[in-house]
Amino acid sequence: MTTHPVELHVVSDSTGETATRLVHALEAQFPDQPFQEIRHPMVETVDDLAAAVQRAKGRPAVVVYTLVEPTLREAMRNLCRRARLHYCDLLGQPIEAVAKVAGMPARMQAGGRHPLDETYFRRMEAIEFAVKYDDGLAGGLRDADIVLVGVSRTSKTPLSIYLGYLGYRAANVPLVKGIDPPTELFEIDPAKIVGLKIDAKRLAEIRRQRARRMGGSNSRYSKLLEIYEELEQAEAVQRRLGCPVIDTTELSIEETAARVIRLVEERQAEAKVS
Repeated sequence: MTTHPVELHVVSDSTGETATRLVHALEAQFPDQPFQEIRHPMVETVDDLAAAVQRAKGRPAVVVYTLVEPTLREAMRNLCRRARLHYCDLLGQPIEAVAKVAGMPARMQAGGRHPLDETYFRRMEAIEFAVKYDDGLAGGLRDADIVLVGVSRTSKTPLSIYLGYLGYRAANVPLVKGIDPPTELFEIDPAKIVGLKIDAKRLAEIRRQRARRMGGSNSRYSKLLEIYEELEQAEAVQRRLGCPVIDTTELSIEETAARVIRLVEERQAEAKVS
């Protein structure tokens, strides 16, 4: 039996980032259902909305929208109803609820906060930090908010950059068989260190794929017995550090990042209490 993809039309008066995140969470709840995401960012007029609705009309589609302007929200509701489309207004009810509790109206500014505010610059600085101190380059461990420790191909680099996107300065240290980690790793605040591990067979497959992409066999890099030994040595270092360890085998970058942040914040809070 063939399952046809459901179209998820993401309509926004800004970049659509908010709606897209919810759509990704929604897709995860239907692992056996294929989806097709169709984005309609930076819509400004009712004609823009009508064009998006016309594209979805008659299709197996759901329209998900984030529109700040009340007149555009109302127009979108009417357009979807007339086209007999299922729709979801992500901002309308939350804005109205907050306005009632706060006792003041929302600013009704598309895109929300100006993109070049303090949060934006902090995020860019954190991403630059992650790139500069990737794989233990140039130190940076003392200045980092989070330090990731694990063997090669445990997603340290993309995780560091994603943490940077969230505003955390992340450095990462590779644990390489036969090479001692930097002494600075044992001198910094242990509460900000998190270890990463991965299933040996999964790691071997990842490394084989990487070796093939790079045009070589590199059998030693992906040999299972040596990977077991490498992981054991890495675990020994992580035990010396006394850091919590996250198994990244079945986790997305977003899930791993959430766990890392929670662990670091919990350990730092405990350290302050003691």
